[in-house]
Amino acid sequence: MSELKISVDKAGLERRLKELALISEAPAPVVTRVLFSEADLRGRRYVRKAAEDAGLRVREDAVGNLFARWEGSEPDLPAVGSGSHTDAIPNAGLYDGVVGVLGAFEALAALRRSGFKPRRSLEVVMFTAEEPTRFGLGCLGSRLMAGTISVEKAQALRDPEGRTLDELRAAAGYSGSLESVRLPNGYYHSFVELHIEQGPILERQGIPIGLVEHIAGPSSYRVTLHGEGGHAGAVLMPVRHDALLAGAEIALAVERAALGSGSPDTVGTVGVFRVEPGAVNSVPFKAYLEIDLRDSRLDTRAKALAEIRAAAETACRQRGVTLDFEEINADPPAAGDQKTIAIAEKVCAELGLKSLRMVSRAYHDSLFMARVSPTTMIFIPCRNGWSHRPEEFATAEHIASGAEVLAHTMARLAV
Repeated sequence: MSELKISVDKAGLERRLKELALISEAPAPVVTRVLFSEADLRGRRYVRKAAEDAGLRVREDAVGNLFARWEGSEPDLPAVGSGSHTDAIPNAGLYDGVVGVLGAFEALAALRRSGFKPRRSLEVVMFTAEEPTRFGLGCLGSRLMAGTISVEKAQALRDPEGRTLDELRAAAGYSGSLESVRLPNGYYHSFVELHIEQGPILERQGIPIGLVEHIAGPSSYRVTLHGEGGHAGAVLMPVRHDALLAGAEIALAVERAALGSGSPDTVGTVGVFRVEPGAVNSVPFKAYLEIDLRDSRLDTRAKALAEIRAAAETACRQRGVTLDFEEINADPPAAGDQKTIAIAEKVCAELGLKSLRMVSRAYHDSLFMARVSPTTMIFIPCRNGWSHRPEEFATAEHIASGAEVLAHTMARLAV
C-alpha cells in the first residue's frame, strides 16, 4: 500500500466545514445544533448531499443514524467504518464531531481519486445525538447501534419539554422500530474515528497525530434535593433546611472525590445546578444537580462515586433535606484495538508524521463502537485544547493530515 498516492483536498474540506458551521440555531461564530431541531435537520440535509456528491450510497436508520457507503469488490465482507457526529451543544464550535464526518468523506474521496479499489466496503456514519443536550444521555445513536441501551429505556427518555424520542423522531421523518437500529453481529471489520483532541497535549508537544489506546468510561447522575422554603427574612438560620446549600456541599464533594481518587484521569463535574423558587428573597426549597463522573479506570471511578454519595447523604441528613440520587448511565471504559493502532502508527511513520499513543478523557461514539468492532480514534490538535465553545479551532493542515492518515488506514484495513 506504500505506493498509494493520496491527495486530500484541504481547501475543499475547510470550505465544507465552514459551510456546515453556518447551519446553526445561533449566529456565527457560535454553532448550536440540538438533536432534531430545525438546524439539526438542515445540517442532516447538508451531510446527506455531501455524501451523495462524494458518490456514496446513503441510507438512514430509524433513529436517524446516517450511513454513506462505498461498496467494495466483496460487499458481503464486514465493512471498514469511520465517522462521528454533527449535532452540537449550545454555544459550541465548528470542529467537534464534524471533522470526523466531513473528514471521512474527504478521506474516501481522496482514495477514489488515487484509483484505490477496496475489497471491503468503506462506510462513513453520522451518528445521531452524540451530545446529551436533548435527553441528558450522550451517544444515543451509537448506543442503540451497539445494543448497550435497551429499546425500553430509549423510549422512556424525555426532553426538558416532556417529549419522547419516538415523538421527536417521527416529527423529524424517521420511522421504523428502534429494534432495527442495532447492528448485526460482524457488521464492521474495524472502525476508526477522526476527531479533534479536545485537550492540550498534542498542541503542547507539537505532535500532529494522536492514536487513542483507551477511552475513559463516563457516568452521570441526577440529584434532586427537597428542603423547606420560606421568606428569606423570616426563617432564621438555625432552623433552615436549604436545598441549595446541601447541593453546594455535594458539588464540592464531587471536586474533592475526583481530586482524591488516586487516578489522574478521574474528572467530576456538576454541569447542571437549578434551584426553586429562584427568588433572591426566598429560601430554596428544591435543588436539582446533574453530575458527570469519568475515568479510564472503573475502580477509581467507583471509589469517587462512593465518596460523593456518602458526602451527599451526610450533607442532607445534617441539613434536614431529602435526597434522590439517580444513575443516568455508567459505562465502562473502552480499549483501542492494538492491531488497528499499529496500522495507523505505521501510516504516520511512512508519511513523516509524528504520532503519540494517548487516552481520550472525553468519550465519543467510538466508546460504543468498540463493543461491536475493533476500534480506535485518530486525534488532531486543537488550539489550547478548547472545545465545546465558539473559540474551538483546528488548522486546515492538521485536519488534512488527519484525513490523510484516516484514508491510508482505512485502505489498509479494507484489503
